[in-house]
Amino acid sequence: MKINVKINHKEMELEVGCDEFLVDVLRKYGFLSVKKGCDTGSCGLCTVWIDEIPVLSCATLAPTVNGKNITTIEGVQEEARDFAEFLVKEGAEQCGFCSPGFIMTVLAMKKELKNPTEEEIVHYLTGNLCRCTGYVGQLRAVKKYMGVS
Repeated sequence: MKINVKINHKEMELEVGCDEFLVDVLRKYGFLSVKKGCDTGSCGLCTVWIDEIPVLSCATLAPTVNGKNITTIEGVQEEARDFAEFLVKEGAEQCGFCSPGFIMTVLAMKKELKNPTEEEIVHYLTGNLCRCTGYVGQLRAVKKYMGVS
């Protein structure tokens, strides 16, 4: 079936299977920043925004996004670059495999939460797993990026 979506501000018509997940469709159409990790909706590597809300693309059937706006990290390059600088300054960049999904979640959190507590930040990021561990550096970077200490 064909669906019409806007991906990173560009109108596209996609051919999708009725049982195909969004992560597979995005990767098939060249959005390789969207990573496949656990395929169970547990790790957050596949996080994209659908109509500005972070979602797990490995748990979203592609036909359900017909008519929606999808944003991958390619669509927020400037904001992602700004946050990446905070990660680097805190020594939290690690291998980078989880970074696209993690950054999409952090950018969504910045739009949604004002002056969050550390507990709120940790709660918001609960679904994003980093296989390199080292969450302390990431948390320092997120807090500085969010302007809270």
